[in-house]
Amino acid sequence: MNTDLISKTTLLCLVAVISALFLTMIHQFLMAIFMAGLFSALVSPLHHRLTAKLRGRETLASMLMVVGIVLLVLTPLAVLITLVVSQAISVGQSVTPWVQGFIKEPSTLSALLEKVPHYQEILPYRDIIIQKAGEMVGTLSTFLIDSLSSFTKLTIDAIFSSIIMLYVMFYFLSVGDVLLKKILYFLPMDDHNEQKLLKRFTSVARATIKGTLIIGVLQGAICGIAFALAGIHGPVFWGSIMAVMSIIPAVGTAIIWLPALIILALTGHFTGVAILAVLCGAVAGNLDNVLRPRLVGKDTEMHDLFILFGTLGGISMFGLLGIILGPIVAALFITIWEIYGEAFKKYLPHVEVVLKKTPGDNQG
Repeated sequence: MNTDLISKTTLLCLVAVISALFLTMIHQFLMAIFMAGLFSALVSPLHHRLTAKLRGRETLASMLMVVGIVLLVLTPLAVLITLVVSQAISVGQSVTPWVQGFIKEPSTLSALLEKVPHYQEILPYRDIIIQKAGEMVGTLSTFLIDSLSSFTKLTIDAIFSSIIMLYVMFYFLSVGDVLLKKILYFLPMDDHNEQKLLKRFTSVARATIKGTLIIGVLQGAICGIAFALAGIHGPVFWGSIMAVMSIIPAVGTAIIWLPALIILALTGHFTGVAILAVLCGAVAGNLDNVLRPRLVGKDTEMHDLFILFGTLGGISMFGLLGIILGPIVAALFITIWEIYGEAFKKYLPHVEVVLKKTPGDNQG
């Protein structure tokens, strides 16, 4: 019996079991560790320049980077979340009486409904329709307020995860190169493929943050300002919702502002209609087409379908962080199959043109 084979097999089993045990033990921190590695990779060039200016004091440079992230990113984000939660509660409490009053009171809506065919046949059921509409709105309001309670718990978890992320990020910036070399050393892949994976990871992460997040923030801000100018209650809340909705291709922020525009038109607030049409429709709506090619460029090297399903799938699996993580996973999926194709090229068959036309195809 081969003693060396038994020894290596035993070692591999121990590595697998102990690694699985360790990862299970720290699984609640894995996302914070991953995000720390992601942001460390993104700010690494800036960290290197800052270290050079500080004459090689890498620890001090790492501390300044972490403090800068807290002051420039996390603090404004915490203020925004506070405003969003407070306005969401206000919107949830006021939407029910507003909609009920909108339905019951004579308005432009009533005049338009009278022109609907068979309106007289619907008229006897008007009170029942109003009652059911009120019940539906009340249910939605209750759901919104209950969701806010869950959101409060998520916010506390996010604060704790952010602290862990910043703590880990400090060490990644200081000794990240050593740790990365150690990880790559244990991967049984050649250096070319490892560098290819790393390059795709960082390029897609950078493109996703520049493209999706920056455009989302700008569209949400513009639409929120439009809502405030149009006199719609809770503009920060609606602007934040539209910033998230901006990731959905083709529709995006219109999911929110278009119904609002219709309601304003039905109630006769045509100034607000013009404001939403110009700022939300013309300005924010075209922002994606103008800025995305400049911000993203060819960094992703992915088809739009991969970006779409990667983003939506990432959100369903990771929550809001999926906006960043989804496209990264999709890009790594494409890259690993490219590496597979190169590694096993001599074993894979040559593929001719698929569905090649024959002269008989054009005959009727």
